[in-house]
Amino acid sequence: MNESGRSNPLARIIKVATKVEPNELSATLLSFFFIFALMVAYNILKPVRDALAPDWSDVELARLWTYNFFFSAAAVSVYGFAVSRMRLKYLIPGVYGFFAASFVLFYLGTRSLSDAVFIEKAFYLWISLFSLFHISVFWSLMSDLFSKTQALRLFAVIASGASVGTIAGSAATLALARTIGTMNLMLFAATILVAIVPVIGLLYRLKSTQLQPGGEVRVDSQDTIVSGNPFSGFTEFVRNPFLLGIAVFIFLYTTIGSFAYFEIKNLLTDIDRDARAQIWAGINLTVNTLTIVTAMFATGRIASRFGLSKTLALVPLFVAIGFLAVAINPMLATVLVGWVVLKAGNYAITRPGREMLYTLVNREDRFKAKPVIDIVVYRGGDTLASWAFAGLTAALGLGLGAMAVIGAAIAIVWALVGVYLGRSYDRAIANGAKE
Repeated sequence: MNESGRSNPLARIIKVATKVEPNELSATLLSFFFIFALMVAYNILKPVRDALAPDWSDVELARLWTYNFFFSAAAVSVYGFAVSRMRLKYLIPGVYGFFAASFVLFYLGTRSLSDAVFIEKAFYLWISLFSLFHISVFWSLMSDLFSKTQALRLFAVIASGASVGTIAGSAATLALARTIGTMNLMLFAATILVAIVPVIGLLYRLKSTQLQPGGEVRVDSQDTIVSGNPFSGFTEFVRNPFLLGIAVFIFLYTTIGSFAYFEIKNLLTDIDRDARAQIWAGINLTVNTLTIVTAMFATGRIASRFGLSKTLALVPLFVAIGFLAVAINPMLATVLVGWVVLKAGNYAITRPGREMLYTLVNREDRFKAKPVIDIVVYRGGDTLASWAFAGLTAALGLGLGAMAVIGAAIAIVWALVGVYLGRSYDRAIANGAKE
């Protein structure tokens, strides 16, 4: 620890509570603020998007989901091309600036164009893309800034900013929707995205100074171009067993999540809409509260003490137990507890652990293969899982108990994939591999 760290009581308290070293504090806090602001912006826009869906039929909405998968693949391809042509100091700020500008254009479109239905459906697709894209690019940046050993301690603390931002964004929507109007929220979210762009440059400067071993200064890595095939992300994750493992890990998570979501939806069918809204509000509050506490004070310790292999398997094993509990006692309360474990565990433990894995791959994979996995594979998993659930329940007539057993089996496979991925990371830490 440097001299200032020894003499600063606050720095010592923070290190004991969160395992953040004094020289890492500025970068960690800025990263926390970054994802906090991103999630505030997204959770301001998300209710605007979700408010549109009830105006469409099930067929229209299903068609939009299908479009969304192909649209996501096309957008990731364009992003891969941009990665191969632009310096990172322009690329990453450009992504958030581009989305901010698009929200302004959507706002103007709703005010000036007569075909409001087309604009609203386009906005629904766009926000669905943004919901995954902005987080994927953020974690690409994080894995480029922090080393493997730093990620093990810091990513969970940083990730907790997402839950704080989710709560703040939801509260802002409740407070502002009637005051300034629902569509004006798009301008508010765009302003937030523009305001956080300077943070990216500050983070890269900290990487070149405070985050370096011994405090030496090195050349700013944001001034480079991630060269190579613009579309290598689509092929590399299939050829690379490690990246393929991450893709399978995410696919299994989305499958589990879709199964649980459909189960809850079916169990809430006979409950009135106001009660449903209260149930979901209570779930979201519980999930995000648990996430903040766990990520801030427990995840880094779990990962450092037990290694990433056990950390990545932890939540899937709890989820498997939860599904078995549902099979034995198929009630709404049991399913809701399982959902809270799944979502809070993912946000606080699994997601930060998953992002740590990208510190083992090269920069091209972080910025090209990662978005393919995070966005295209994720959306593909949603689509296939929803059709699989519908087929198993409607065509084969399987009930809640049988589906829960299938879910438990998938969760066990999910845990085994986590062990495989975590062991690769743990070996790299043990071998002292350098970036």
